[in-house]
Amino acid sequence: VIIGPSGSVSRSDLRADLERRGQDPESLDLGTNMMLHILYGYLPMPPVSPTATISLAGASRVPDGVDRISRLPDVVLLDIISRLPAKDAARTAALASRWRPLWRSAPLTLVDSHLLPDGGASGPLIIGAPSPRAVTAAVSSALAAHPGPFRCVHLTCSTMEEHRGELSRWLDILVAKGVKELVFVNRPWPMDLRLPSTLFSCASLTRLYLGVWRLPDTTTVPRGARFPNLLELGLCMNVMEDRDLAFMLDRSPVLEFLLIMWSQTGVRLRLVSQSLRCLQLALTCLQYIDVVDAPRLERLFQWETVPRAEPTPPGNKKRPSWIKIGRAPNLRVLGYLEPGGQELGISNTIIVAGSKENIVPSVQILAMVVQFGVRSAVKKVPGFLRCFPNLETLHVHSPTLSGEPTGKVNLKFWQEDGPIKCVLRSLKKVFFYEFRGSRSEVAFLKFIAETGRVLEQMVVVVAAECFSPGDDGVNAKLKPLTGAKWNSKACQLELFKSPRTGGGGPAYSTKIACDFGWADPFDLQYYYKAERIPLYGVL
Repeated sequence: VIIGPSGSVSRSDLRADLERRGQDPESLDLGTNMMLHILYGYLPMPPVSPTATISLAGASRVPDGVDRISRLPDVVLLDIISRLPAKDAARTAALASRWRPLWRSAPLTLVDSHLLPDGGASGPLIIGAPSPRAVTAAVSSALAAHPGPFRCVHLTCSTMEEHRGELSRWLDILVAKGVKELVFVNRPWPMDLRLPSTLFSCASLTRLYLGVWRLPDTTTVPRGARFPNLLELGLCMNVMEDRDLAFMLDRSPVLEFLLIMWSQTGVRLRLVSQSLRCLQLALTCLQYIDVVDAPRLERLFQWETVPRAEPTPPGNKKRPSWIKIGRAPNLRVLGYLEPGGQELGISNTIIVAGSKENIVPSVQILAMVVQFGVRSAVKKVPGFLRCFPNLETLHVHSPTLSGEPTGKVNLKFWQEDGPIKCVLRSLKKVFFYEFRGSRSEVAFLKFIAETGRVLEQMVVVVAAECFSPGDDGVNAKLKPLTGAKWNSKACQLELFKSPRTGGGGPAYSTKIACDFGWADPFDLQYYYKAERIPLYGVL
C-alpha cells in the first residue's frame, strides 16, 4: 500500500474500490497484516519477556528461610526490577515493605503487548482483531503513575486514530520522563496518521523505531530541536517528505545505525553524516542514495528494493534507481546490487565514485543479485566488478527467472571482455547461491576459477530443484566446474544442497547486518546446516 505524500486513503475507501473492481475486499486486511507481520520482524526485541523462567536447579536450600534478596543494596534491587515486565515489576511492591517504594524508583520497561490477556504470546495484534482499549488505558495509567526515568517503552498494540488524546499525552510524558528507547507503531488504519512534533523534544532517546506514521512536519519544529544522544533510528512503513527525513538525520549528530523499511513514499536520500556507520534499506521504492560525505560509513545495504513507477503514457515506466558514492573512505561492505535489473522491471543500480577511475577502493565485501537468464544483466557484471579493485569476498545470488530467458553468456564473453583487477589480484572467497547449472552460471564460475590467482574458497549452494526426479542431475550440472583448470591450486571448492525451496530473494538478516561482530554479514552460514555434497559424487 503506497499512500504517497498527497493525502490519506481510508480503509473503507480501499475496500469499496476493491468491490467495484470485483475483488475480495477481505484481501485488503490480508495484505495489511502481511505488511505488519514483516514490519514487526524488523523491530528490536524488548529487553524483557513475560515468559522468561528462572531456573532453581542447583540453587542451595536456605534452611533458616531468611529473605537474603531483600537485604541486597537498593541499586541491585532497582536493577532487578528494571529487568522485569512492567506488570511484574509493579507487583514487587506486594512482596514486603522493603520493596514497596522501589518500583517507582526503578527505570521502567513498558511493553504494551505484555499487558494483553495472553501476555503477547500469540504475537502482535492483527487488523480485524478488537481494539485493545484496556491495554491502551493500562499504558496511560502506567506512564502517569511512574515518575521515570523510562528505560525502554514498546507501544505497538493501539490504533492511535481512536486515541489521539492519549497519543499526545503519551509523547508529552515520555519527553518529560526521559525515555531512552522507544518503539512506537501505529496499528492502522489510517496508514498515515501524523505523529506530533513533540517527538523532537525527546533529547534523551538513544534508540527510536517508528512504524506506520506520517512523520511530523519539520517546518513547524523549533530550530533547536535535536536528538543529541540518538544512536539507532528505524523508520518502517512511514510516509515522509524528503525534507523531514533530512531534518531527522541532520538533528542526530551521533547517529550510527539507520534503517529505512518499506517507505510509503519511496526513498530519496542525500547522506551527509559524520557519525553513521551502517545504512539499511529494505522492501522499499528506491529512487536514489547520494552518499555525499560519510567518513565513518562502513556498511550500506539495499535488500529487495525496487524502482518507483512513473505514470508516463502509455503506461507506467520504471526509472532506474542509483547509488552515488562520494566521500566514504571506510565503506567496506556493500550489497545487494542488481546489475541489469531494469530490463525486468527491477532496480537498476549505478555506482559512481568521486575518482577518475570510477572506483570504490575501500569495498572488500560485495553482494549481488544477478539474473543469469538475462543476457543484458550478465553483461553488466564485469563493469560492476571493476568498480571494486580491492574486493576480497563476493556473494552472488541467482534468483529464479520470472519470464523467458533472453540469451546466454558463455566463457568466451568473460575471456574477451578484458581483465577484472579484483578477480586477478584480490578475490579470495566466492559464494554462489541457488546454482541451477545454466550455461551462464557455469561460465561465470569457471571464469572466476580459471582467472583468480589468490582464490582460497568457492562455495556453491545448489538449488533444491536440481535434486528433483526427472532433472538432468547434479553431476552433469557441476562437471564443467569441477573439471575447470583452476588458477589457484590452493582453492577449496565446497558444494551444498540448498535448504530453501521455491526460490525467493537472497537470505538476509537486518539484525546481523548491523552487528559488527559479524565480519561478513552476508555469510549467514545456512549452507553449513544444509546437506554437504561430496566432491566425489560429482566428479
